[in-house]
Amino acid sequence: MEIDQLYQNYKPLLFTLAYQLTGTRSDAEDVVQDVFVKLHGMDVQRLEHEKAYLCKMVTNQCLDYLKSARMKREQYVGTWLPEPVRTTPEDLSDIVIQNDLLSYAMLVVMERLTNVERAVFVLKEAYSFDYRTIAEMVDKSEVNCRKLYSRAKEKLGTDKEMMNPQQIDKKWMENLLSVLQVGDIEQLLPLLSEDVTVYSDGGGKVPAAVHPIRTPELVLRFLGGLLKRLPMFGESTRFKAISINGEEGLVLYNDQEIILVAMFELDSNLLKNIYFIRNPDKLEILKHQLINTVQ
Repeated sequence: MEIDQLYQNYKPLLFTLAYQLTGTRSDAEDVVQDVFVKLHGMDVQRLEHEKAYLCKMVTNQCLDYLKSARMKREQYVGTWLPEPVRTTPEDLSDIVIQNDLLSYAMLVVMERLTNVERAVFVLKEAYSFDYRTIAEMVDKSEVNCRKLYSRAKEKLGTDKEMMNPQQIDKKWMENLLSVLQVGDIEQLLPLLSEDVTVYSDGGGKVPAAVHPIRTPELVLRFLGGLLKRLPMFGESTRFKAISINGEEGLVLYNDQEIILVAMFELDSNLLKNIYFIRNPDKLEILKHQLINTVQ
């Protein structure tokens, strides 16, 4: 198969893998591009297991990237959250990509894992590779990969259930939007679980909570403060539901900028975790994608 055909066939899958290993869209795109640049010096006609070989190249490239990224994230101001990636119906019509998607909440908790644990976990859970193939991809023994996978699941604990998160339906999102538009923050209380937590990522570049906010009372106070500050962003500021990472999310925007993206984790129809992405660097691509289409 020619390189152009390989690119056409595998780019979506490889981008999804790279994104779930790095947590950032731009780095995932760079990884995929670098892999195909390297392929130009190879005889791709002789590749017997194309998918596994390409996934190995992407995985190794991501592991190299994560060595330096890990230190930067440890020095990050406040909570580091994955970059939100907009998904369209066309993206999700590809059954391979849809099945390979991990939930946004899962991407968040995977930050607990070491780089190799994360790679083994993603390759096993999202892509269903067997241990023999994974061992070849990460240059470890099968026994070692089994231990890495077991250790990853142990670190994630019950959070591994986020592999199949409760989906936010249209009615639930409409209720949330209605409350936000009315501005009566107390109406949110019945939607919050007892252990609800807000995580906010400003990266030190915009105002954001440095530490997670817990308990319904403190979360309501935080959200109330956010709603009170909306007028400072202009009369055109509004909320809209959009698809992010294959899930329902909210974007707060005006005519010039995206102010934040909110992602949610539900438990029994109640909000368990709320993720606010405010770092403008992580919203730049979304800004170009949406600012002219959501108006």
